Amino acid sequence: MFELEQQAIESQIKTFCAANDIPLAELKWMPIPFSGEWGISTSFFATAAAEAKAGKSKGLPVPARAQEMAEAVLAALGVQPGISHGEAVRGYLNLYFSTAEYARRVVDTVLADGKRFGAGHPKNERVMVEYAQPNTHHSFHIGHYRNTILGESLARIVQFAGFDTVRASYPGDLGLGVITVLWAYEKFYKGKEPGDIHERGQWLLKIYAEATNLLTEKENQTLEEKAQREAYEAERREMYRKWDAGDPYVRQLWLETREWSMEELRDILAMMDVKIDVWFYESEVDEPSKKIVDELIARGIADDERPTGPVIVKIDEKLGLTKEKYRVAVILRSDGTSLYLTKDLALARDKFEKFQADRSVYVVDNRQSLHFQQAFKILELWGFKQAEKCYHLAYGFVSLPEGAMSARRGRVVLFKEVYDEAIQRVLAVIAEKNPSMPESERKGVATKIGMGALAYSMLSVDNNKDMVFDINEALSFDGKTGPYIQNAVVRANSILRKAQ
Repeated sequence: MFELEQQAIESQIKTFCAANDIPLAELKWMPIPFSGEWGISTSFFATAAAEAKAGKSKGLPVPARAQEMAEAVLAALGVQPGISHGEAVRGYLNLYFSTAEYARRVVDTVLADGKRFGAGHPKNERVMVEYAQPNTHHSFHIGHYRNTILGESLARIVQFAGFDTVRASYPGDLGLGVITVLWAYEKFYKGKEPGDIHERGQWLLKIYAEATNLLTEKENQTLEEKAQREAYEAERREMYRKWDAGDPYVRQLWLETREWSMEELRDILAMMDVKIDVWFYESEVDEPSKKIVDELIARGIADDERPTGPVIVKIDEKLGLTKEKYRVAVILRSDGTSLYLTKDLALARDKFEKFQADRSVYVVDNRQSLHFQQAFKILELWGFKQAEKCYHLAYGFVSLPEGAMSARRGRVVLFKEVYDEAIQRVLAVIAEKNPSMPESERKGVATKIGMGALAYSMLSVDNNKDMVFDINEALSFDGKTGPYIQNAVVRANSILRKAQ
């Protein structure tokens, strides 16, 4: 905003230093933390150090000489356009902008740029943000919503900052949970599925809860009940074996039921105005990940302790660290099966090589912090320069006023139920407070208010903290809530329209 003034000041500083035989180092300007005034600051420590190295110092220690230089430059600059005053403090030259001029320029820029005010210049860098990735064969609950709204908010900020932004989702479509649903569906429920997209997704979640109950050992069970549970467990293991062997019937069943989950997910993302660019599936990187393990072993990055142990990476040792920080990472079990870490390595390679991502952001809950620290360091050992630009955006759990959610117990709050409830509550408020609003407009207004309320209830909480989701609080028109803020904006716009 004061670029021209800054360039003129830099030119004067260079002229002053040249005239006084001072070997000026590169000027690096930094914003001064706001405390009633805006300004910029630069240090003369590097210049004083360069002068001392060249044997041109006046016998002063570098800090004292840097302060002397800052004072001399400040005196030489005198009065500058757009600058209210300056000061030399501990080797730094601090220049403060005229508040009135700063405010005028900000307002002019805002009016000129409109909605693009603050946007960054295009950057030659691609950022992939990975989020919105619930496991398949479940339903989208309020915890998944926190993940998705955090990821989408970040993606919009990154895009606005000028980065080439790619939105990616990595649904988990493998594992015992998926097989549990397949087994129960095929045995008890095949052909009974609902037709509605969301009812089908919710139905799969209920099947999972019921199947888990059937397969869980209980206290005081009879011999008959134990035998039945063990028979069910054997059937589930056989289903898993068939899936792993590529059995056509089981694979088709898996793909069909997976698509039910994906249909619901895509519809919910559309409600949220989230558009995913790239879909990865856990099943697609499972086999490639095992080949990566072979490569890491061959390159001496991983140690193969099979058949008595797993394949591991001694990260701290490979990095030359004397204290344990990243621990030992297991990347392949002794039976040859992969882990989440193995598959994340394969996924990262695809991001970097197939999609040319320069940075990768993972929006995943905070339980996985060590997992990603290990993944990023293994990628670094593997030779990927992008590893240093990988970032784990962690977030805390979402619980309910009555306690923690549990898919296994069927105790979750589904997003679609919350969404529908939010719309109905806002429609009721509209009917009471604005009965003259045409029916054709009510649903659209209610949707914007309801979705805004839900988004604010999530984003207003520090992402690192756990949170308790209370729908009554989220939809309140009082206090620090989404509807309260939206109402304030409507009133402010009304005042502006009247002023015109």
